[in-house]
Amino acid sequence: MWIDSHCHLDAPEFDADRDDVVSRAREAGVEAIINLPGHIDHFAQAKLTRERYGCITGFGIHPMWIAGPGGVSAREHIAVLRDWVEREKPDLIGEIGLDFFIPNFNQAEQEWFYVEQLKIARDFDLPVSLHVRRSQDHLLKHLRRIKVRGGFAHAFNGSQQQAEAFVKLGFCLGFGGTATFPQANNVRRLLRDVPLENIVVETDAPDIPPSFLGTMGSRARNAPEHVARIGAMLAEARGMSVEAFAEVTTSNVRRNFRA
Repeated sequence: MWIDSHCHLDAPEFDADRDDVVSRAREAGVEAIINLPGHIDHFAQAKLTRERYGCITGFGIHPMWIAGPGGVSAREHIAVLRDWVEREKPDLIGEIGLDFFIPNFNQAEQEWFYVEQLKIARDFDLPVSLHVRRSQDHLLKHLRRIKVRGGFAHAFNGSQQQAEAFVKLGFCLGFGGTATFPQANNVRRLLRDVPLENIVVETDAPDIPPSFLGTMGSRARNAPEHVARIGAMLAEARGMSVEAFAEVTTSNVRRNFRA
């Protein structure tokens, strides 16, 4: 059995066939999906998705929604997020983090939102799901100052030293579609070198499609059913049986949450 540790099942790309998407995931051996909305306008749909499909659910404000076309979040949204967390009692805070790749990013504003959301995770004793893009050291700086319950560094592609720092802070590193491409040398090297107890499998569906859906950067729709095939490919890269890899990575997800 598998857990998709990072998915956006509430995304509009699934509006036409969400029931079928979940059914196919279950048939593929996916026992749970972590669903992570990225803006307060998405929280209501995420709540419905949780109620209908039993998703492990987070609430958070994604760094790409903080600045840029169509993605302006007011600082008052932090209070809205805190209210949702207090009322709905999610399983984690996410997707949150920093993205220093997007054009014209506002680092100070991103860091403000990130820090305030870490405080919410700390106050409610919740793990976090982190967006990590060219921002590893800045994420770590705040994690060392604001202690949270660990969680997941999504689509990790940093250095070995940075990976070790996240592991030391109790985080699992997420590997998905990118790691299925032979040319993704750094990600595949990390997959082999990171302690097995700190690896989780993800899709980021509908994004980051794996190699069997097209070339790297393809716009094909990813889906949680593919976590099983992705996981099998990651197991092969680690030199493990699929069954053993599935068992360990599923356990890695589960231990981040309160019993």
